[in-house]
Amino acid sequence: MKRIVAFLLVVVLSFGLFAWLTPGLVKNIKLGLDLKGGFEILYVAEPIEAGKPVTMESLKQTANSLAKRADSLGIAEPEVTTEGKDRIRVRLADVKNEEEVRQIIKKPADLTFRGPDGTKEMLGSDFVEGAAKVGFDQSNRPMISIKVKEPDKFKAVTEKLLNQPLAIYLDENQLSAPIVSAIITDGNATISGNYTFEQATELANTINLGALPLKLTEKYTQVVGASLGQLSLHQTVEAGLIGAILILVFMLVFYRLPGIIAAITLITYTFLLLGAFYLMKATLTLPGIAAFVLGIGMAVDANIITYERIKEEIRSGKSLLSSLKSGSKHSFRTIMDANITNLISAIVLYYVGNGAIRGFALTTIMSIIISILTNVFLSRWYIHLVIKSKLFNKPAYYGVKESEIRGL
Repeated sequence: MKRIVAFLLVVVLSFGLFAWLTPGLVKNIKLGLDLKGGFEILYVAEPIEAGKPVTMESLKQTANSLAKRADSLGIAEPEVTTEGKDRIRVRLADVKNEEEVRQIIKKPADLTFRGPDGTKEMLGSDFVEGAAKVGFDQSNRPMISIKVKEPDKFKAVTEKLLNQPLAIYLDENQLSAPIVSAIITDGNATISGNYTFEQATELANTINLGALPLKLTEKYTQVVGASLGQLSLHQTVEAGLIGAILILVFMLVFYRLPGIIAAITLITYTFLLLGAFYLMKATLTLPGIAAFVLGIGMAVDANIITYERIKEEIRSGKSLLSSLKSGSKHSFRTIMDANITNLISAIVLYYVGNGAIRGFALTTIMSIIISILTNVFLSRWYIHLVIKSKLFNKPAYYGVKESEIRGL
């Protein structure tokens, strides 16, 4: 009796915890652009200067510059990733002014500092990122303070161009042409002139963004409206719920009491998987939901293998407890072999894939780990409590007719 009370107490407390925490988890899970709306762009990167290679370092620097550009536009958590040797994928979810953001994101940003003869003396990447700030001089006029990465290089430029303009260009558009009034040795300087505060802020932001080390060309673009994303989410969740209900009905019909335990562990599995998404701050996409639903099927498969083995042991004439121990022992290797194989495949997909494929692989990896914990170990413990309580000793409770038991 104590064991059945312990079983019921654990289940009730667990479900109470699930009911309390699940709405918050679902609300705070980050959705991908295919569920929330937004757009995705795949860029092909080429060197600005012909003949130079596209290195992984320059590709990563360009991706970082794009991410900072998106951040400067107020876009929350932009996803900018490198792919292969020369591609960058940009995902921006929940964007209201899509066309404006897209134009700014894809705009080339060859930021250069040129002398009077047009020679490129410095690049935007020579300046410390984020160090350009707007302040005011003694006459309360806006000015921009800047800092370079290599003070000696800047010193040589200021010596060369003393009392001459050092023009700032974005591509071929001149933004400003401040005069070099002194030789600067410490790498810190100010840009002053007849700027409004808005002009000074725009110039500081441009310098902070720096020059993109590579030239980008759009290869692929996908735009998902917010309403379409919500419709996709609704339809996918609805399909997943229908599938889950049908699975639970199947388990109850064919496995009776173990089917109830399977339903409990599947609900536990779903909650823990949502919790893992929240803690990892992972982005949930349509492929991720597909892996989520597929994971439920895999979890049920583990239960079916175990329960079928237990039923075979009961049919052979063994006691319920002996059938549980023997069935669990013999099914464990089969379950682990299948899950380890899937786990290896998912890990390979994660490391060689990109974008949606990595999302699918990550969800699959988490599903397998949580499934083993809930639908193997937790399920076995629940059945052990029920059998040891001696309140459910009839084979019929476990989907076995007495006429099928060979020992009888």
